[in-house]
Amino acid sequence: MSAPSSGLSHGLKQRHVTMLSIAGVIGAGLFVGSGHAIAEAGPAVLLAYAIAGLLVVMVMRMLGEMAVASPDTGSFSTYADRAIGHWAGYIIGWLYWWFWVLVIPLEANAAATILHTWFAGVPMWLFALGITMLLTITNLFSVKNYGEFEFWFALVKVVAIVAFLAIAGAAICGLIPGSQVSGVSNLFSHGGFMPNGFGAVLGAMLTTMFTFLGTEIVTIAAAESDNPQQQITKATNSVVWRICLFYLGSIFVVTALVAWNDPSLPLQGSYQRTLELIGIPNAKAIVDVVVLVSVASCLNSALYTASRMLYSLSSRGDALRQFGAVASNGTPQKAVLGSMVVGFLTVIANYLMPKEVFDILLATSGTIALLVYLVIAISQLRMRKQLIARGETPAFKMWLFPWLTWAVIVFICAVVLLMAFRPDHQIEVIGTGVLTLALLVVGWVRSRLFGTPWRRSSTLRPAASRA
Repeated sequence: MSAPSSGLSHGLKQRHVTMLSIAGVIGAGLFVGSGHAIAEAGPAVLLAYAIAGLLVVMVMRMLGEMAVASPDTGSFSTYADRAIGHWAGYIIGWLYWWFWVLVIPLEANAAATILHTWFAGVPMWLFALGITMLLTITNLFSVKNYGEFEFWFALVKVVAIVAFLAIAGAAICGLIPGSQVSGVSNLFSHGGFMPNGFGAVLGAMLTTMFTFLGTEIVTIAAAESDNPQQQITKATNSVVWRICLFYLGSIFVVTALVAWNDPSLPLQGSYQRTLELIGIPNAKAIVDVVVLVSVASCLNSALYTASRMLYSLSSRGDALRQFGAVASNGTPQKAVLGSMVVGFLTVIANYLMPKEVFDILLATSGTIALLVYLVIAISQLRMRKQLIARGETPAFKMWLFPWLTWAVIVFICAVVLLMAFRPDHQIEVIGTGVLTLALLVVGWVRSRLFGTPWRRSSTLRPAASRA
């Protein structure tokens, strides 16, 4: 099979992209972290997940419109470069790369924590470095390895979620003998559906919103498949039912069966606590296995996504040209190794740095998700106008253009302002703001020194010229 013009392999099969789009980015946040959101907002956390999910559906629709027209491994970073200006693609590309590099130590530490409970004699740092090294090696060989790992990782998650929903649904209907819980009374019986007010729902929304980041990875991966346009269309259309089934479905059955103020909920996680109350034996061990697979999947995706964004930045002259090299197997191995080295350093820093220092590093990624969504919306707004001006019609459209696009832009700006005024989120806004400003300064100075164009005329290249 011939490689694309960029040199990247087309090694991802349809089943790889399909499974990646279904559950590739579902992480420990759903199985464990959702317990904290429920404890904060009560059953009304369903509204928080619904609002955040609706935002993601809108953003993915906009991204899908651009990606179908011009599949590109740089995805929204490349579109921002063309639609807004070179500076926008440069900044959002590096911010996104940094986000996924920071995901590596978080997921590696989560995996190491679980493995350490099973094999207490092995130090956690060794597990963290070992699993990072293993997944790095798989990413070096070919994109097919990434796709194969993600296929089985995602399949385990899908089976686990469907099984959980079936068991919890049976418990709600009173069909499981010995279950301590049944019915849906917990949705209203402990202070009502919204026991802590709408402010708590907004706070939970700010937390849950970032659990969806990664949905856009499928547009990056699809560029390395046989039929990018078809795969992107399928993945984008499936976002609605994925969010409804996996996220809203899971949160609904948990809040129906478990009291939101159950002290064990944030400590054990939503899935484990629900299974324990239903009476499923070895609930902790079962959830630990699923969470281990989930964090390994997210770590695998973090390495893949960071390397592809670094490759794309290099191909546009925004990173060392060595990172744009493609090996004979169609893999940007130097970009994988470059991202891996920084990922390893962050894994080591997670164990050596004082917690406060590492928390500051994490804060720099706090609002990157919102900036990514904002850039996607603005890029789609400008690219559609360019198409209309040329008398062209996109094959895959954002709904109710331009009104929904503008609504998304206004909503994202409002959320950023909300975060800026909430003490528990201010450090994230400041951290990301400082990092963005630093990138802006570095990029401007670099353009002055090396003559790199900092502003570029916006054009939507056809799919055949994808990079």
